[in-house]
Amino acid sequence: MTRPAQLLDRRARRRRETIEEILEVAVEVMTEDGVAALSLAEVARRMGLRPPSLYQYFPSKAAIYNALFAQGARRVAAAAVEAEAAELDGADPLARLRTFQDGFCRWCIENPVLTQLLFWRTVPGFEPSPESFAPAVAHLEELRSRLRAAVAAGQLAPQAASEEAVALFTCLVSGVVAQQFANEPDASYEQGRFTRLVPTVFDMFIARYAPKEHTS
Repeated sequence: MTRPAQLLDRRARRRRETIEEILEVAVEVMTEDGVAALSLAEVARRMGLRPPSLYQYFPSKAAIYNALFAQGARRVAAAAVEAEAAELDGADPLARLRTFQDGFCRWCIENPVLTQLLFWRTVPGFEPSPESFAPAVAHLEELRSRLRAAVAAGQLAPQAASEEAVALFTCLVSGVVAQQFANEPDASYEQGRFTRLVPTVFDMFIARYAPKEHTS
């Protein structure tokens, strides 16, 4: 005999699985039709559901965008940290920062739909909730902490941890990703004409904020 708690767990698991499936299908639709062209009717059709059934899980299209934003923010942050963890020379803050950012850029190129939702205003009027935006804020703080570590190690000048430097760093990185999508959207991260410049962009940032004793 199935106990009430087991029944609730089973229902909760099925609900989580259905939510994940809805989000996966939504990304499929957005990949084919455009990020701003998400259709709940099309998502329901592909899942074999009646459109009103989706409202049991998401009350609106904006709610799906919001859930995808949170999912993307978590995943890109995790990809950056995982890439950094693979860096053998863990004592070198700049080497760790380089792999941290490389993991970020690679994830962006491999996940174009979520990247557009995260970093470009592709959906008119959409604003993520504070809860969904929180992982993005945390990721930016991770970047700041790594810049501060490089400063503490004497590899970068103190200005490298300033808000201006953080803004410049993100502009350089996002510019590479945007150029790749605009010009070679189907190229791999390794073969992309612009993504191949990620190490060069990183070196430019280092040169801009090199310690004074290293600039002569």
